[in-house]
Amino acid sequence: MEKNRAKFVTQTAIVAALYTALTLVFSFMSYGAVQFRVAEILVLLVFIDKKYFLGLVLGCAISNAFSPLGMIDVVVGTLATSIALLFIIFIKKIMKDNKKSLIIASLGPVISNAVFVGIELTVLFKELPFIVNAAYVALGEFVVVTVAGVFIFLKFKNLLEKIPSM
Repeated sequence: MEKNRAKFVTQTAIVAALYTALTLVFSFMSYGAVQFRVAEILVLLVFIDKKYFLGLVLGCAISNAFSPLGMIDVVVGTLATSIALLFIIFIKKIMKDNKKSLIIASLGPVISNAVFVGIELTVLFKELPFIVNAAYVALGEFVVVTVAGVFIFLKFKNLLEKIPSM
């Protein structure tokens, strides 16, 4: 039991650290109205196994602590990611594991971030209407998660599925 707990904590920490590192390395494009957060590709890990949920949520929260928007981004961004992850898990559960379900699941982060981060940007800056902010956020998420993420995931899915279970 202790060995499994240690393995879970270790894998969770690795996923959180990887998400944070990718966000910070590409920080020039990880924050803002139009963002291409490369780390968001990792959200598709919950399509393989929901065990990655906590690591991804923690990675997002830690990454957003470095956001120029401050603590509000920690709360809003982490909420958006949590909802997106739950959507991905739900889609896999009802549609099973196939290319179509992966593509549909990848739209969860696009929609969730567009709505929540779009509202956040609209409230904080009042420069652009919600629909424009949401569209910018959705564009970045779509390119990263649905286009790049699905492609990478399908290319390396067999390898990713061999990661030892927690």
